[in-house]
Amino acid sequence: MKDIREQSSPEPRALFINGTVGVGKTSVAEGIGDLLADAGVPNAVIDLDWLRRSWPTPSGDRFNSGMMLRNLRGIAGNYLDAGAVRLVLAGVIEGAEDRKLCSDAIGVDLSVCRLRADLPVVHRRLARRHENEPEALRWHVARAGELAAILERAAVDDFTVDATTRSVAQVAAEVAAGAGWL
Repeated sequence: MKDIREQSSPEPRALFINGTVGVGKTSVAEGIGDLLADAGVPNAVIDLDWLRRSWPTPSGDRFNSGMMLRNLRGIAGNYLDAGAVRLVLAGVIEGAEDRKLCSDAIGVDLSVCRLRADLPVVHRRLARRHENEPEALRWHVARAGELAAILERAAVDDFTVDATTRSVAQVAAEVAAGAGWL
């Protein structure tokens, strides 16, 4: 695949960073955004958790996915209209239908990379993140294993990258290279 920096007018594309809670999706997405900016590639980084954050959630939509998709449709369009040629999304895709809905919402080619990390490492990261939030920590630790198993079974990812021991910058570089972006 031709390096994006060598393309005169690259087609807009999106990369979805998938993975369980605490694996580093948002940090890696931000790192990819920085790499793209350093390379002069117009981009936008979107943390999907913020697009779903409202209360109360509708009955039958535990994670407020409908709201996230509505918001994503508008925000992605705005970024693309403003000249972004790469969208980096951090979130969770639990199945093929979720992948299609997300792809439809952004309207451009979507690749999916799943970050993986050993669960004890994820649990330590979550303990740091929720140091003073015991209830949130319990929920996230339980969800980490549950979601890792769901994602393994769903197998909706185009490629995977291990994020257990390497730095965010190293993982971001590998993910961007895996997508053929840098």
